[in-house]
Amino acid sequence: MSVDAVMHTEFPEGYTVFFGVDGKVLMTPQSFERSSTIKSLQYDTIVSLGRHAKTPSDVYLDFPADENSAPDLAILREDAQRQGTRYSFEDVLLIAEVVSVSSARKDYDDCTAKYGRYGIPIYAIVDPYAAEVVVHTEPTGSGYVTVRTHKYGTGRLPIELADGRTFTIDLDELPRPETG
Repeated sequence: MSVDAVMHTEFPEGYTVFFGVDGKVLMTPQSFERSSTIKSLQYDTIVSLGRHAKTPSDVYLDFPADENSAPDLAILREDAQRQGTRYSFEDVLLIAEVVSVSSARKDYDDCTAKYGRYGIPIYAIVDPYAAEVVVHTEPTGSGYVTVRTHKYGTGRLPIELADGRTFTIDLDELPRPETG
């Protein structure tokens, strides 16, 4: 990757970016809590939707007006087809973002407005520091009409997707930050 390309690349928030001497760009989540939470959500997608469900994690999705996103987890329609090398925001049934210390404002404010504006049916904010999952439904031009908060440790949270499938988050198994 050239220096010019690096200077004009917007890397996703919540990542540490390393540049190898061989030109490779390595990105890694900033916190153990975030990484563990994403892994837990990915496990829940396999249990709920099956091994071959289209559930990209940290993969760019095309949005209009160069507002592309690489959400922590997306659940796509079963019949979603790539347009070039990416899927479209129109294929998305659910997006989940995991809060990190540096991404809280973006996840709670900016992403809520953006995903609502583009009609993402369900936007879930998974916050290991507040030990809660905030589920937004009924998108509008500026956010979402309905917001429900579910505390960690309160069992299973079934989320009905627009295509009739159910994605269930196991709130008892979401990792919490270690104290010490």
